[in-house]
Amino acid sequence: MGTWCTPVAGGCQLTLKVVPRASKTEIASDDGEWLRIRLQAPPVDGKANAALVQYFAKLFSVPKGSVEVVTGATARLKRVQVRGVTPDTVIAIVRQALG
Repeated sequence: MGTWCTPVAGGCQLTLKVVPRASKTEIASDDGEWLRIRLQAPPVDGKANAALVQYFAKLFSVPKGSVEVVTGATARLKRVQVRGVTPDTVIAIVRQALG
């Protein structure tokens, strides 16, 4: 696993490269410095960010309020903070999702 997951107080911060308008929402790959995420939602009116927050909240079993886009709200490269989970837990869930 790469350097895309870093610990922060109360959780972890993920570096993501988001691909909007994909055929389905999923974790596509671990590219070392970031995690590539495919989202069905289009990148307009915050729909992709909302879909990303909802996807991660469900994936990591945390409330939507615990997932926050910290930087890159209008860019494909984003930093997302997830509170209430450890980096080890996030990495294990991502490994499982990647198969």
